[in-house]
Amino acid sequence: MRNNGTFTILGLAGSLRQRSYNRALLHAAQEMVPPHVQMRIFELAGLPLFNEDIEAAGDPPAVQALKDSIASADALLIATPEYNYSAPAVLTNALDWASRAPNHEPSVLVHKPVALMGATLGEYGTVRAQLVLRQVLASVECCVLLKPEVFIARASEHFDSAGKLQNRQTRQAVKQLLYELLTWAKQGGSSFYYA
Repeated sequence: MRNNGTFTILGLAGSLRQRSYNRALLHAAQEMVPPHVQMRIFELAGLPLFNEDIEAAGDPPAVQALKDSIASADALLIATPEYNYSAPAVLTNALDWASRAPNHEPSVLVHKPVALMGATLGEYGTVRAQLVLRQVLASVECCVLLKPEVFIARASEHFDSAGKLQNRQTRQAVKQLLYELLTWAKQGGSSFYYA
């Protein structure tokens, strides 16, 4: 928790589309956080593809901004679509950049509490994408919340035409995920919750 007593969650959406369901999920979560919690969303569109030649010249401003945002957050909330039975490249690219630190220092991801959720038009609700992300996050030593699982299938049925999450059960699932992330992260996390 930051010095001012405010708990900070950083949201990352695995879709670059402005009207994506996963970005809308993060906006719904922003509406549900308690008063003492601040939730910010970091836009991944400006990140270059990871390249060690670029890294050797120094992190680009967008990469440094991502690392600074992760470092200053108490927890991460990732909303992911599923592409080709896997996680989107925009997310894995962001994690590749964030996992890097100079002089063998720990990266900003080490021991960071993370919760996952995802929405898709398909029938499986991003189960496979989240499994891929759990493997990646475990490898960079994040602490990943195991339960509750939020897999939203047939996403168009859960949001209105303006992109607002309307489905009552889905709203409750997101609210419960936030509650569990906050409770667990404030307790310092536990190895039980590693992916």
